[in-house]
Amino acid sequence: VSTKSGLDPGGVWQAWALASLKAGNLSGAREKFARCLKAPVDRNQLNLGPPLLQEIVNHLETTVRPTFATSYGEDILASLRELEDALNEVSPAERPEVQTQNSYLHQECLYYLTTYGPHHAVISFYMRHNCETEALTYLLNKECPEEVFLEGVLQPCLERGHLSKLQGIMVKLDPSLDSCSRYLMASCQFLQRKGYYHCLYQLQNFMTDHIRAAMTCIRFFTHGATSYVQLGEQQRWLARAKEHLKTYLQEQQGRGAGRRKPSVNSFRKTMSSSDVSRHMNTIELQLEVTRFLHRCETATSSSTPQASKPISKSFGSSSPPTLFGGSPVKIEVACKVMLGGKNIEEGFGIAYRVIQDFQLEAQAVYIRAGHRLVRQRQYGAVKQLLKCVGESGTATKNDCDALILSCLSVADKGPSDAKELESLIMEIKSIETKIKAYLACSKLRPAYLLAVKLDPRRAGPLVQDVLQAAEGAHDSVMQNICSQWLSEHNKTPMQRQSRPTPSCALRMMLTSRPLGRWPPSGIQSGVVRPQYLCPPIRRKPAKSDQSLATRVERLSTELAEMKLLLQTRHSDASLPTAGLSSPPLPDLSVED
Repeated sequence: VSTKSGLDPGGVWQAWALASLKAGNLSGAREKFARCLKAPVDRNQLNLGPPLLQEIVNHLETTVRPTFATSYGEDILASLRELEDALNEVSPAERPEVQTQNSYLHQECLYYLTTYGPHHAVISFYMRHNCETEALTYLLNKECPEEVFLEGVLQPCLERGHLSKLQGIMVKLDPSLDSCSRYLMASCQFLQRKGYYHCLYQLQNFMTDHIRAAMTCIRFFTHGATSYVQLGEQQRWLARAKEHLKTYLQEQQGRGAGRRKPSVNSFRKTMSSSDVSRHMNTIELQLEVTRFLHRCETATSSSTPQASKPISKSFGSSSPPTLFGGSPVKIEVACKVMLGGKNIEEGFGIAYRVIQDFQLEAQAVYIRAGHRLVRQRQYGAVKQLLKCVGESGTATKNDCDALILSCLSVADKGPSDAKELESLIMEIKSIETKIKAYLACSKLRPAYLLAVKLDPRRAGPLVQDVLQAAEGAHDSVMQNICSQWLSEHNKTPMQRQSRPTPSCALRMMLTSRPLGRWPPSGIQSGVVRPQYLCPPIRRKPAKSDQSLATRVERLSTELAEMKLLLQTRHSDASLPTAGLSSPPLPDLSVED
């Protein structure tokens, strides 16, 4: 009817084949399915085949019993086996694989799967019937991609807890594991993505991949820890990682002493002996750091449980820093060790080893530790830190001065800390750095007095810094003092020679007045003649248009400068807000 009507006969063949299959006519069903089923173009697809194929396999596995299409002997033997299993109460899962493999229905399913299904469907059928050996053999023979192995073999074994069984089958089929190498590498990547680290570590031990196994042990050491108390409880993983690296070195030395293997297994990670030794040193140093901080934190938490909270909060990270991180993390470890003991000297040795072994910037470690001590107002510990840094043998005086200056920049400048900060400033050796430290603490007068004692070339920029600080603090007295000093010392040598000092100008004004009429006629006319102000040879003649008001203003400025210089000379540097101790000068008018 379908042919006469011009319809597609595929549906008729499919229905007829299914009817034959359900009736038990297996040979007739094969013939009819061949007219409506086609082999897949790509057998590496990650699916179980078309729905019709899955329906066929499902009927063969569950309900179909062969009738006239099979020989009576096979059918009778199958019935006898079923009867025997029922009498012995043996479940189908406990039957030997040989019986399942030799069963007729089993072979019938494999016929349809291998003819019309992808590789994944065949492997899934084997794994469903606990035929791991057949599944792995089929996978190796067909050279299936890694995805088929992961989906069809590895995941079912993980779900059933048969990973060790799968490893044994791999060794039997391929003792060198060369054929299974790409599947093993894909399995490790899959387990790491999923976070199945214990299975990953088991597989790495099976592969004798000691380098990656050591990395996994380090991951076990740091995973889930929030303090060095917990890291101390997990330090056994560091010991295992060290053993893996030691075993790898021994194997390398054995290969170098004997005959070299013609081919090296690419799936095992390789590393030079120097790098392995360096990693072993890192593990040993981390073990020492872990023991030290574990002992310190345990003692602190047992004696004063609340005392350890500020230190842990200061680092601001959920997991404690270790030496397996980058350079910033290693600096954090060195700083934590330095501050973790009862005093700075207790942990400075280990911290210094961390700095030397990893070639860290020592000054960055010292500055970070000093900042935390200053914020906690532990100024005595800062002095201990300066002592240890100075005795380390690698730091210079400038390094210690820079450390103090950096600590002062973050310190609280309150009155309660003034004496402590002053004692830190006294530890500075460089005059320039000490002046900067005084400025950082808003102590302008001591900074100015130290600056003017230096050579004018060195003192100029420093006095300028004091002037800027005075302007920021709105200190008019210090502004005038610094401005007068800068205006005097920033002139060229010719200007200094031609212009007399304020005291000299005053003296000349008082001694060079003639005995005749006073004031001279030049003043009455508004012009000051030069012979009445300074000797005619040393003074440059004044311009004719210079008025009396201009000269009087200059003399007033020079008089104020004299007063400020005398005040500075008699001021007390230790009293930044006290009044001047020198007696005031008598009030002199411009005419006098």
